[in-house]
Amino acid sequence: MAIRDRGMVKWQAAFQLPELAKTQRNFWRDTERISKKMVDEHEAEEFDLRIIYAMEYGHAVKLTIWDDGFTSDITGRVHYVDSITNELRIEVGSGEFEKVIFDSVVGVKVVK
Repeated sequence: MAIRDRGMVKWQAAFQLPELAKTQRNFWRDTERISKKMVDEHEAEEFDLRIIYAMEYGHAVKLTIWDDGFTSDITGRVHYVDSITNELRIEVGSGEFEKVIFDSVVGVKVVK
């Protein structure tokens, strides 16, 4: 009796598993997305006042940032407010800066 090898047919399912796993990860990630919180004029003014206060007295701020359906927090000191490009520059570490666009900010809290 001769052994009949199936060749690549036996490995075909194993090659498809990473693609399936990636598709499932993307599906579950999409189900966890949230819509962007609408910031009204009054709330935007409150954010501005908190940022100005933090800059004036050297306090850190905790910004809640919305990005493509997910929120994240950035904590650091406000280094510069650029009204031309509508960006904040936040110092998150010694010499490390992050740029944050005004429109992506959905929450501001002053951390003392």
